Amino acid sequence: MGVAGCAPRLLRLPTDPGAPAPDFLQTYRAATAACSGVKTLTAELGLSGRAGGRGIRGRAIVGVEPPASLRLEGVAPFGPPAFILAARAGSGTLLLPRDERVLRDTPPQDILGALTGISLNPADLQAVLTGCLMSGGEPTAGRLHQNGWLAVDLPGDATLYLERRGTTWQPRAGRRPGWQIEYAPGQGNFPENVRIRSVNPAVDVDLTASVGQLETNVAIPPAAFAVDVPPDARPITLGELRDAGPLGGE
Repeated sequence: MGVAGCAPRLLRLPTDPGAPAPDFLQTYRAATAACSGVKTLTAELGLSGRAGGRGIRGRAIVGVEPPASLRLEGVAPFGPPAFILAARAGSGTLLLPRDERVLRDTPPQDILGALTGISLNPADLQAVLTGCLMSGGEPTAGRLHQNGWLAVDLPGDATLYLERRGTTWQPRAGRRPGWQIEYAPGQGNFPENVRIRSVNPAVDVDLTASVGQLETNVAIPPAAFAVDVPPDARPITLGELRDAGPLGGE
């Protein structure tokens, strides 16, 4: 884990009220056709940014099978992984191989929140990484803004901002309660970089994930969503994990 450099300026989202967009639903469905069609995802994430005043830099391997299966493995430069998070059916296990500690039977979003400050369940993690922002639900309204973006309101008090690129619309940014997400468009159907930043002044989190080696709709072996825990691994509580994580001082 290294110290990350200065973060780029936060993208400014539209502040004007916008004009009603009668065709917002059709535009939204076309813009999110690729990400809404993802049934499974595997990728390598290059992580950089800060959390709780600490610089964060590293790599992780992720596998997701919504709605509730996840594997996230922190890749170390050498030796065993920094951590292995495996979850299915809403219950997760976190193994810290170097410390020989284990956290069992905990919702994966709670473990992810303690590790990174960002609490997302597996389905929403996949949605955020692929450009859909939220899992499930149809949009309720759409507005065209002065900068040419289309804002689409989603369930859960979320908004996805679409930008026209050529003849198509692509996800450019989004808001979830407490968070702003920015997408750097890639050459294919999915964003190459995803930035997640807290808009709550009390929570210092600003992380960017570069998404590489992305594969979708491939079979993931069920064993990937489990972890072999050494018999001598000592338990760690969620509170202890949170205290030791990037937001432990906040």
